[in-house]
Amino acid sequence: MATRASAAGVRGATGTSAPAGSGRRVVPWQVKFLALALIWGSSFLLMKFGLRALAPVQISAMRIFFGTAIVLTMLRLTGGRLPRGLAVWGHLFVSGFFLTAFPFTMFALGETRVSSALAGIGNSITPIAMVIFSLLLIPAERITRDKLVAVALGLVGVLVITEPWNAGGTTDLVGFGITLLGGASYGVGWPYIRRFLGRTDFGGLSQPAAVILCGSVLMVPMTLIWWWTQRDRLDAPWSVHAAAGSRTVWVAVVAILVLGAVGTGLAYMLQFDVVRDAGAVVSSTVTYLIPVVSVVLGVLVLSESLAWPQLVGFVVVLVAALIVGRPAGGWHSLRRAHPA
Repeated sequence: MATRASAAGVRGATGTSAPAGSGRRVVPWQVKFLALALIWGSSFLLMKFGLRALAPVQISAMRIFFGTAIVLTMLRLTGGRLPRGLAVWGHLFVSGFFLTAFPFTMFALGETRVSSALAGIGNSITPIAMVIFSLLLIPAERITRDKLVAVALGLVGVLVITEPWNAGGTTDLVGFGITLLGGASYGVGWPYIRRFLGRTDFGGLSQPAAVILCGSVLMVPMTLIWWWTQRDRLDAPWSVHAAAGSRTVWVAVVAILVLGAVGTGLAYMLQFDVVRDAGAVVSSTVTYLIPVVSVVLGVLVLSESLAWPQLVGFVVVLVAALIVGRPAGGWHSLRRAHPA
């Protein structure tokens, strides 16, 4: 999700073994790591609340605009600055589309047809998509046989979720397909950054701030175009559903503001600390916990349910994602790069 931009920005700035900060940490990095999983996993639940009064494009725009304000403020407070150069900003706009504007909109749109739990499962396709698009975008990339097998396994998992043997299956194929597009979008964005901006060290929060700023700029025409198609029933781009009561509207707006502030702003700070204290490899493994959290919250809070094909397919996709993300030295090689 948008928050993935923060991970890339910090990784690009600090490398795989960022130096530990001076002084003793009040909050251990393990606590921050779990907080990230909860924050990003709960984003699908918050979008579901937002959809009670807002359209998918409105949700995407609000969370990006508010998240941008938070991150730019953080950038200024930490003394950072935005990148320079026309070519660099061109690549950042492409990255902003694939890492913010497009996936945020797709996930919200997909959740108009499927549960938040299933949308979170759609997000788990990201590591698998990254392998596929890395082969296309990075000619020198070498993918091991195990990872190629994992990609095929992940696709089998997706196939199981869609229940092709059951014409009246429980999965809305269009809705789930939209969430898969959202998850796959991250798989395009990261290899793109690696190819065209991989050797550029922006420092600190410069890159994530620039990426989400580009997302904000892109959301302006996207929102206006969407509103132009809806102008017969909406007075303005910020108009809510006519049937939504005042309490519903407030719940929806607060949910999306929290999504922007916490899911983007706070998460950026937490991610930066985790990378600094534990290393980028450890921090990246939070990806595997996000769909787990989304499924649990969907079931507990919204009383959503998953049929056995979705559960089995989810496990298959998760196992495939774990194989794809497995470090060269094995999972036991994940350890803190520096003492606190």
